[in-house]
Amino acid sequence: MGNKCSTSSCGGCFGGCSGEHKASDSCCSCCGMRFRRVWKPARVDTGERGRLMAGHNPLAKPMMEMKDMDVVDAPSADVLTIKKVDMCIDENGKLHHTKRYELMTRDGQVGPPARLVVRRGQAFRLRLHCDRPFDRSRDAMSLIFTVDGEERPTHGHGSLVGVALQQYRHLIEDPLEWGAAIDFISGDMLEILVKPAATAAVTRWKLDFDTKLLSEGFGKSYSLPQSFYLLFNPWCKDDQVYLEEKPLRDECVMNDTTLIWRGSYNRLRPSVWKFGQFERHVLDCSLLLIDKVGKVSATHRGDPIRVCRAISAAVNSPDDDGALLGNWSGDFSGGTAPTKWVGSVEIMQQYYKKQKPVKFGQCWVFAGVVSTIARAIGIPSRVVTNYSSAHDTQASLTVDYFVDQNGKVMEELNSDSIWNYHVWNEVWMQRPDLGISSDGDYGGWQAIDSTPQEMSDGMFRCGPASVLAVKLGEIAKPYDNNFLFAEVNADKVFWRYTGPAHPLKLLRKDVLGIGHFISTKAVGKWEREDITSSYKFAEKSQEERDTMMKALKQANSAFSRYYLNEDFNEVYFNFELRDDIKIGENFSVILQIKNRSSEMVHVVKGSLNVETVLYTGKEREMVKSDHFTITVKPNTEEFVKLVVTFEEYFKKLRDQAAFNISCFATVEETEYEFFAQDDFRVRKPDIKIKLSDAPVSQSPVDVTISLLNPLPIPLRKGIFHVEGSGIESPLIFKHSDVAVGETITNTFSLTPEFAGRATIAAKFTSKELDDVDGFLAFEAKPRPEDVLMETSDNEIIARTDVID
Repeated sequence: MGNKCSTSSCGGCFGGCSGEHKASDSCCSCCGMRFRRVWKPARVDTGERGRLMAGHNPLAKPMMEMKDMDVVDAPSADVLTIKKVDMCIDENGKLHHTKRYELMTRDGQVGPPARLVVRRGQAFRLRLHCDRPFDRSRDAMSLIFTVDGEERPTHGHGSLVGVALQQYRHLIEDPLEWGAAIDFISGDMLEILVKPAATAAVTRWKLDFDTKLLSEGFGKSYSLPQSFYLLFNPWCKDDQVYLEEKPLRDECVMNDTTLIWRGSYNRLRPSVWKFGQFERHVLDCSLLLIDKVGKVSATHRGDPIRVCRAISAAVNSPDDDGALLGNWSGDFSGGTAPTKWVGSVEIMQQYYKKQKPVKFGQCWVFAGVVSTIARAIGIPSRVVTNYSSAHDTQASLTVDYFVDQNGKVMEELNSDSIWNYHVWNEVWMQRPDLGISSDGDYGGWQAIDSTPQEMSDGMFRCGPASVLAVKLGEIAKPYDNNFLFAEVNADKVFWRYTGPAHPLKLLRKDVLGIGHFISTKAVGKWEREDITSSYKFAEKSQEERDTMMKALKQANSAFSRYYLNEDFNEVYFNFELRDDIKIGENFSVILQIKNRSSEMVHVVKGSLNVETVLYTGKEREMVKSDHFTITVKPNTEEFVKLVVTFEEYFKKLRDQAAFNISCFATVEETEYEFFAQDDFRVRKPDIKIKLSDAPVSQSPVDVTISLLNPLPIPLRKGIFHVEGSGIESPLIFKHSDVAVGETITNTFSLTPEFAGRATIAAKFTSKELDDVDGFLAFEAKPRPEDVLMETSDNEIIARTDVID
């Protein structure tokens, strides 16, 4: 009695299969070469290939050894021979939204030939040019896909797939299966559709075609000379990264430039970042990082959860020689200062060439590269900034500061910190591993963070953490939800430290100080979108406090640590700081002290301090301190003013011009002590960018960039760095000296490659002034010859190579 064939597609492989085989058979004779090819462990030598293709036919002879050739002839002269394969680059690029990849735009004349880039779960087209017409009644063909670079590809691990060419298109509609079908036959040309499974590995794939006659076991083989690239598919409903909304898809997959917000919560500052996910070597570098650094096996490269977790580890370098080396020391010799990067392309190309960590990165640089990789491989992604972002090192969900009797923060005791801002990423996918919450499933935006802060499962990585789970306080959910929750929702606690033999005294508990203005680029606009409500309930709401209590219980952190001294409300303190302080100007900090008592006179002693600080909240340096004693009469208010001049702060400025102001005060004859701090940064000028004329696709246009020196001192060794659409390689303009009040200008020409949205990004650095940037978003019109017609409402219908 025969055993049923275990191959699900056996019935359609070459026709006429009975579906029954002997238990001793290593493969089914009716499937012949196709089934054996599926199960061969690797790309075997030609002798082994001939033995496999010969199958059970006792008359079959081993094939002749032929090295370095695509076509291997079998003894039968009637077997169909594939002479070449047209990858249908233009058609597939349009249908799969991949035509902008540099790999797809190569002409093969002056450089390497074009490479096919397609998306999984969706059929792509191939044209096979043969030595004779394909005969449906006597010819059979199978396609064998193997992951490029795998030493031992196997069917069970998903790195080797064999499919029979089906007669009809509807036979390849199963979204979870690979398939191939005839579309039509025209003379010696056979046009087929190939559909990778919606769960297939995202990587480079090799493709072999095996042909034979239905009546014989002999066959021929043709190998594509180059592998093709298979990406995630947010357009495919069966893909885990499917994103239904077209505007969001356009923004988070196709847009190659974004705005990243930096600064501080009281001075939100956007800067442009060029992702360049379609540029030369970027896709190859992305796959390299996932494979070699992230160590994601071919089996799991189709799982966006594992892939994104690997990306968050592979972009930093402390433990795995990833793409970027972080540096917050202020000394960037031997590399590029983080503030000088304007995009990911140069970083990715440099890493791909040398395969050593690129120097240097900080959080927004890490995040820019992460979104480049995610968009390059087809995962929707965006960059997110959280202002007053907590770095909770002890998983307590609180950020604890210890201050001495003078109100000075004791750096040696503080392991937690609050960053002026912190930048991470969101990626879009479903999360079937997390189940269902009371508010629905946990799919949608997931937070990942590649800035090396804390280890997760022994590696510097973070996420993907469901943003909904973070909002609901589900800190036990994988991955790293507790860390993300603390970043946006921790309580800030100030303790008075008077020595190891004395108890700590709680000076102040700030439940509103963490997680402000969580920002990302708005969809289709060069504006900020506030997404704070997706991470947390409204401050001061009962839901927010209930969620915090829920999270603390899950973290086994006792709320009893928040013991409070009795409130003393007769004296009120408040900072006043002008919110538009330009670099080069003096500024003042004003402390308001108000006596609310109608009877008591209060004497207040304290100090007002201004320090420069890194945006991470670390490495403070005192700029100026003022000690005061002031008497406040009943129902009156007094002000303490501290003026800081440019000469006092300039030489102590850190790389992002951030300051911390703090006040420690004691109300005499009471036990009340007040401590508060705030962050701000001085505003730097913007680079102005102007176009000489309305931009048109494939037509040069002049661009002018200019900058006014805002400092009361000259600038030395000034450099403009410019990138953008239509600029083939970064432009560098040098200005050795810029006088006080001088405006420097440069003009250059660019040619928009496509019609549609485009950007120009500029960065200026000098010895005295750096991290100055500017950008211009514009829309290039199609050339007159590309306009096919105009509708009555003036909508232009143009050629299909216009990028929208």
